[in-house]
Amino acid sequence: MDRKLINRQTLINRRTMFVATTATLAVGCTTAEQEQILGAVLGQAGGGAGSVGGLSQADAAAGIRAALNNGISSAVSTVGRRGGYLGDPRIRIPLPGFLQRTQTTLSRFGLSGALDNLETQLNRGAEAAAPVAKNIFLDAIRGLTIRDAIGIVRGPSNAATQYLQRTTTPRLTGLFRPVMVTALERAGAMRTYDNLVAQLNNVPLAPQYGADAKNDLIDHGVDKGLDGLFHYIGKEEAAIRSNPAKRTSEILRRVFG
Repeated sequence: MDRKLINRQTLINRRTMFVATTATLAVGCTTAEQEQILGAVLGQAGGGAGSVGGLSQADAAAGIRAALNNGISSAVSTVGRRGGYLGDPRIRIPLPGFLQRTQTTLSRFGLSGALDNLETQLNRGAEAAAPVAKNIFLDAIRGLTIRDAIGIVRGPSNAATQYLQRTTTPRLTGLFRPVMVTALERAGAMRTYDNLVAQLNNVPLAPQYGADAKNDLIDHGVDKGLDGLFHYIGKEEAAIRSNPAKRTSEILRRVFG
């Protein structure tokens, strides 16, 4: 084998071992110590000290923040409009299982109108509630650390979206739910639901729905509404990574170019 190739492979192996060893040592260190260790690792791994493939750590963080800002703005504008959920088969929110099964059965006899209306109102509620998520997402971006950014740059095509899901879902769920309830009430979904349940509870052998079922409906709308948002954030992130035309700023071109 060519001596230069052997030497190069040996160097790569040493760098790989160094990275793995240093990452292990970083566990339990303070944030500042971890960043110092990380800078050394990056320098040994091929860029300059404190760089990712020739980018500074600050550049990497700025690029990820820009990508997330673009993805969030695009996702909110896509779903947070009339028809954003209802007219999109990829994220349209169906009724939860117990109501969906009833809807399917009644539709065979042309009697599912009330449930069809409830499904429409559920999607309208999500469309009205989606914009409230934007500020929560932006808070998460501001909290993104250099270590987070480097992991995202080196991660899979949806690494930034995964970061957002991990850091915002609990807070989003807590804040999104009351907004969703208000939106559903304004859309008439709660009134439709109450009337529907009153009718079904008077029908022999029909499913009996109580207060928990209404909470299930709301929780289902919240979960599916957030899924729709993350779907489009992930789609935008993948496009930025793969399509040069989507890199609309210099920092995006440097990080993902």
